[in-house]
Order: sequence, then C-alpha cells, then structure tokens
Amino acid sequence: MANTTHSRRTALRAGAAAGGLTLAGCGTTAQARNSRAGTTTFVVVTGASGTPGGIDALSLRGHRTVGVGLPGHRATDAQFALDYQCPQDPVSLATRPSPVAGIGLDAYTAAAVQVVRTVAEFGPVVLYGGSMGGATLNRVGNAVPHLIDRIVYDTAFCCVDLPCPEDYLNTPEGSTTLAGNLAGLVVADPAVIGAVRVNYRTADPAALAALREVLMAGAGDAEFHSVLAHLQPDESLTVGRENSQVRADTWGRIPRTYIRHTADRVIPLALQDRMIAEADRLTPHNRFDTHTVDAGHAATEEQFRRVVDILDRLPECRR
Repeated sequence: MANTTHSRRTALRAGAAAGGLTLAGCGTTAQARNSRAGTTTFVVVTGASGTPGGIDALSLRGHRTVGVGLPGHRATDAQFALDYQCPQDPVSLATRPSPVAGIGLDAYTAAAVQVVRTVAEFGPVVLYGGSMGGATLNRVGNAVPHLIDRIVYDTAFCCVDLPCPEDYLNTPEGSTTLAGNLAGLVVADPAVIGAVRVNYRTADPAALAALREVLMAGAGDAEFHSVLAHLQPDESLTVGRENSQVRADTWGRIPRTYIRHTADRVIPLALQDRMIAEADRLTPHNRFDTHTVDAGHAATEEQFRRVVDILDRLPECRR
C-alpha cells in the first residue's frame, strides 16, 4: 500500500464524514399550510460515508420514511468495488478514481430537494439528517422552506456564523474532536482519486480501536462491525468546506429540532451547543427544540431507540 502523508484537513473531512437552486413559493412555510394533510414523511439525509435509507423503526410507528440517494452514494455508483472486497487490492484502492470525484454540495442539495418536492404532495415533511448531512439540510432549508414542516439535526452541522463544517471543527469548541484519528484509515491520495477514501473494512486491530473510539466508544464488536459494513469508503472532497450557512429569511422560518449526543467525539458537545446558540440568536423568535441522548457520534441500536422516541413525538407526527 502506498504511504501517503495526509493533512489534518483531509483527516477532518474523513471524520466529519460530509447553490444554484431557485427559491420558489417562499411566501409561507409548510407549517402554516394547514390544508396539507396526510402521513408525515421523514426525508433522511445520511452523513458522510453513509448508505442511503429510511428509518424502519419510524415506519413501524406509522410514519413514512425515505432516504435520499445522494449522488455517488447510490447502489449503482460502485462504491463497493471489487478492490474493496476480500482480499482487498491495496494498489487499486490507492489509485482507482472515485465515484464521488467532482461531486459536491450542489449535487447533494439538488437530490434532497427533489425528494422533498415529491413527498410534499402527500403530507407534512420532516427533513432529518446527522453529522455532515447537516450541510445538505442547511442548503435545502434555504432553498425550499415552504415545503418543510420541520428540520431535525441529529448531532449534525448547522452552519450559522461560520460558512462550513470544517470551519466549525477548527473552533475552540471543536478542538477536542477525534476526527483526525481517521487519518490512519485513509488509503489513497485524495488528489489522485478525487475523494477521501477510508478503509472501513480493515482488520488492523489498532486502526479499528481508534475508529471505535471516534464513532461508537462502548459498542460491542458485533454492532460496531455491522455499522462499519454499511459505511461507504468514499466521500466528497468538498462538501465539508463548501458554504452551507443558513439564512434567517428562509431556513430560519422552519420549525427545528436539535438532538444532542453527549458522548460525540466527532462533533463535541460544546460544538453542538455553539451551533444551537448561534441559530437561536439568528432567529430568536424561532428557536431550536432541543433534546439530549447519551450517545456517541453513531448511536447504538439501544441509543437510537431514544432518538426514534423523540422523532415520534414531534408535533408533525401528532396531526
């Protein structure tokens, strides 16, 4: 395997692993459109390296859920190539061009907006995302606030005073992040493949121990390995540093919820609280509805049940 020196910036992109849209019909928010009825749909935006999908536990409670197929992350985008299987091909992993090369936040936003537009015809929409998915949530909230009844950040980046997630990780509140621990799992030069490629299928005990500390400290082997099996190796080079600042006149009109994770080692709790405070200052008349779960960056199944309880009790779910 090629030995490549990766900057702290590249490591932060891997760990936090996460324009041009016309605003239309922005005279009212979806919340004010009381004529809309039907089952609430949760539109789920995955964080960096996540595989698109809905939330089965919410469906079992009577809600509709749908995952956004982010460009470069869909089943047909060849994230899980032969060189990533067993035995792996280190040379190919280090040189094969990435399916997310050249893909950025504009493409992620367009994909999410398309899903929101589609499901908004059938009832209330709750836009939900975690981690780097927050950057997409910010952009979608700016673009189509009239179609979103609530926006939910599950330990996700909400960029208010600063332009992008990378800027927030470099603040004093972000200084304790362990995102840089993932540098040892990066297996290709981003400049060569056009993406950050992380080998989540490594069998290196030291690398896995560092990764568990970052994502799911305290999780058992079976659950931790199951989570890794669903992570995609490649993530966009640019999403974490593109501007995704929210706007008071658009995003700021949407009712919003933030779910804090007390043991998050990627987005430290102090950083989560900073973003919440900035957003509340931006729109003091429309503040975050804040909840807290005792969980790491990636919640275990037991911890995620508490997240589902929070989502199930949102006002949009009681219509």
